[in-house]
Amino acid sequence: MLDTFEILTTSGVVLWSRTYAAVSPSVVNNFINDIFIEEKSSVAGAKNGASAAENPPYKHDQHTLRWTFEKELGIIFVAVYRSLLHISWIDKLVDNIRAIFVGLYRDELTKPNTTIVECLTFDQYFDQQLRELEQAGGKSDTRALKSEVLSEDTGDEPPSPPNNRGQQALRGVSPGSSPNVSRPGTPSASHLLVAKAGPGAKLSRRARKMQNTASAPASSGDEGPARKAKAKPVKRGRKWDADGLADEDDGVQLDYSVPTLTSDSEAEPGARPGAVEEVDASTWGSQTKGKFVLRDLGDEVNSILADADAKKNAATKTDAPSGLVGTGLSAIGGLFRNVVGGKVLTKQDLDKAMKGMEEHLLKKNVAREAAIRLCEGVEKELVGVKTGSFESINARIQKAMEASLTKMLTPTSSLDLLREIDAITSPSATSLRKARPYVMSIVGVNGVGKSTNLSKICFFLLQNKYKVLIAAGDTFRSGAVEQLAVHVRNLKELTAREGGQVELYQKGYGKDAATVAKDAVAYAAQEGFNVVLIDTAGRRHNDQRLMSSLEKFAKFAQPDKILMVGEALVGTDSVAQARNFNAAFGSGRSLDGFIISKCDTVGDMVGTLVSIVHATNVPVLFVGVGQHYSDLRNFSVKWAVEKLLSSA
Repeated sequence: MLDTFEILTTSGVVLWSRTYAAVSPSVVNNFINDIFIEEKSSVAGAKNGASAAENPPYKHDQHTLRWTFEKELGIIFVAVYRSLLHISWIDKLVDNIRAIFVGLYRDELTKPNTTIVECLTFDQYFDQQLRELEQAGGKSDTRALKSEVLSEDTGDEPPSPPNNRGQQALRGVSPGSSPNVSRPGTPSASHLLVAKAGPGAKLSRRARKMQNTASAPASSGDEGPARKAKAKPVKRGRKWDADGLADEDDGVQLDYSVPTLTSDSEAEPGARPGAVEEVDASTWGSQTKGKFVLRDLGDEVNSILADADAKKNAATKTDAPSGLVGTGLSAIGGLFRNVVGGKVLTKQDLDKAMKGMEEHLLKKNVAREAAIRLCEGVEKELVGVKTGSFESINARIQKAMEASLTKMLTPTSSLDLLREIDAITSPSATSLRKARPYVMSIVGVNGVGKSTNLSKICFFLLQNKYKVLIAAGDTFRSGAVEQLAVHVRNLKELTAREGGQVELYQKGYGKDAATVAKDAVAYAAQEGFNVVLIDTAGRRHNDQRLMSSLEKFAKFAQPDKILMVGEALVGTDSVAQARNFNAAFGSGRSLDGFIISKCDTVGDMVGTLVSIVHATNVPVLFVGVGQHYSDLRNFSVKWAVEKLLSSA
C-alpha cells in the first residue's frame, strides 16, 4: 500500500529511500518546494519538528504525503501513498522511522562537514517496523471492512427486477414503465430501471440472490411435497493394523504435517508438496567472525523507540509533579511525590513506595518472593539517601531498580554456546583432550514446547555448519517420535540451502530413555557428529516418580548442557517448576540454562524470567518468539528490564 519512503536533507541529499511503486520525482520535489522553500502559510508549522500526525498532509498528483521534520539535524522523513487508500498506521510509521534513524545515525550526522552517511543496514530496521505496524493495523482494517460489508448488506440498495409480475406491482412499478428515481449501474436482465425500494420492500441479501438466479424459477404453488432431508452418514470406526497403519483407505487425510494442494497448478515440478519455505538468515541473525549469531532486532528497535519517547515526554513534562515522567517508572516514581527535598530517606519513608513497587511487579507476572527480594534490594540502595530534589530522588530510584534487576538477571558465567561447542568438538592441541560430540538435553513440563525449541536450536546450529544428531528420548508420549521426524525432514530440506547435516536417532516407544540417550551419544561419536540434541518426555514437576528418572538420565547421557524450557505465561508456578527440575539431576549436577517459550503471547508481562532466575540462580539463554525455526532470540537483560519497568 505504501508507494515510497524517503529520508532526505533540506539541502536535497537523499540519505535513504525505499520504493514499492514508481512515483514521479515531481511529487516529492513539489513537496519540498512548497513546504521548505516557499513556506506556504497552510503549512507554517513545518519547521517546528512536529510529529506526522500534527503536520497537515500534502497532496499532489493523486498522491498523499505524510511527513515529519528533524529540526536539529535538518532531515525530512516523508511517506508517499495513493490518496484513495486509507492507511491508519502511516503517521506512526513516519514517527517511528524518524526516531530509529536519528537514534542510529545521530553521531554521524552531527560530525562537522558531514553531508551523507552510509545507511546500508537501515533496510532491516525499516522492514521490521513496516511489518510490525502492518500486522497491528491489519486487525483494525479487517474490523472496518466487516462493518462496511454489513452496512452494505442492510442498506437500501434496490434489488434487481424479479420475474414475477405480482412482486413488481408490490413495489408500485408497472411492467414496462420507468420510475422517476433510479440508481445507475443497477444490474438488470431486462434493462429496466427499478425504483428505490421502500421500508416494506427491503429484502435480505440471500433473497436478492435467489431472485437473480435463473435456475430457480418462481414458485407456482403446484409443486409436490418438499423432499425429506438427506440422512447424515454414520461415521465408521477406523481399524488399525499392528504397524499402526489404517487397514482401509477411506479417503480421509491423516498426516496433517504435509498440507494438501487444492489444484495441480499449485505444485511445482519436482517439488515435494508442502515444502519448507526458505528462511532468510538476515531476518534473524548475522555472521560475526565466521559464526552465525542470533540477533535481537525487534528488541533493539523497541529500545530505540522507547528512548525516543522518554526523551520527548521528559522535554514536554519537566514540570510534572509525579516523578520519572516519560520513563517506564512513572507508575512507581509517583509514589515519592510526598517526599520533601533535603530529607534523608528512612525505611518508614519507603514502606508505601515499596508496597506499590511490589504490586507493580506482581502485575508483570513476577512471583511474590522474587518481587519481595527485588524490593529489598532497591530499599537497601535508597535508605540513607539524602534527597536534593524530586529529580535527584527519581534518578536514584531508577538506578536502584535497574541495578537490582540487572544484577538478578545477568549471568555469572559465559553463555557463548558456539565457543563451548568448538572447545569440545575441536579441542586445542595443548588441552590434551580427545574430540567428542557436544551433548545438549532439553527438559521441561508437558506442553511447554521442548521439541519445537530443540528444533529451533538445531536450525541455529545448522547455520553454523555443524553436523547434528537429534535423539528421540521421549519414548512415552504417542506421536513424539513422529513429531521429531517431521522436524528433521523439514530441517534436512533447509540443510541443503543453509549448510550442516542433521539426522534422527530413535528406537521407538517403550524403551528406557536414559539408555536411548547413551546409545545416541555413542552413535554420534562413531559417525562424527558435532552436536547431540536429546529430547525428553514432559513430566509434572511435582511427581516424584517421574522426576526421579532424570538422575539416571544425567548419569547415562552425561550432557554438557541441560536446558529447561519454561513458558512465559505459566505464572508463579514457575518457581516450583524451576526448583524441582534444578534439583532432579542428583548431587553435583543441575540446570545450565533456561529457554523461555511463548514470549510473544504475554506482551510486557515477562515476570517469569525474574521468577525462575530468582529461584535457581540459573541464567536465561534464549527466548522463543514464535512457531518458526527462526523465531529464537538471544536473551537481552536490557530488554527484560525495560519490559518489567514499563508502566502497567
